[in-house]
Amino acid sequence: MEVKQSGQDFLVYIQKDESVMENLTSICKKNDIFNGQISGIGAVKDIEIGAYDLSSKIYLQKIYKEIHELVSFQGNITLKDGNPFIHAHITIADHDLLARGGHLFEMKVAVVGEFIIRKIDSNAYREYNNDIGLAVWCLEEE
Repeated sequence: MEVKQSGQDFLVYIQKDESVMENLTSICKKNDIFNGQISGIGAVKDIEIGAYDLSSKIYLQKIYKEIHELVSFQGNITLKDGNPFIHAHITIADHDLLARGGHLFEMKVAVVGEFIIRKIDSNAYREYNNDIGLAVWCLEEE
């Protein structure tokens, strides 16, 4: 993995066979990024994504082992239980250019992974919401 900081932005190159969420979270911890935005593109594999089912309060999950284009990675960073937490959704396309997407749990880079983290000066955090069954944003006045 390579990281280059420019002001509040971090350019991140995650290399072949490296885990994406693990590495992005590590960068956030090392650089005190508690609130932010992440975007990215590349080619990935071993993709674990899901969709949240409110009635059962569980994620319906699917794993794609084969290589897919990472068409879009959009995420945010907030504090959850005192640590940076990345909430990301992705769109991937197979070699027939058929797209799929969902909430990202983890994936590995298959070819390249190019990401931008933008640090945001804020005090947003996540707190568990019983009605929804997830930790959701809490936006306090600054």
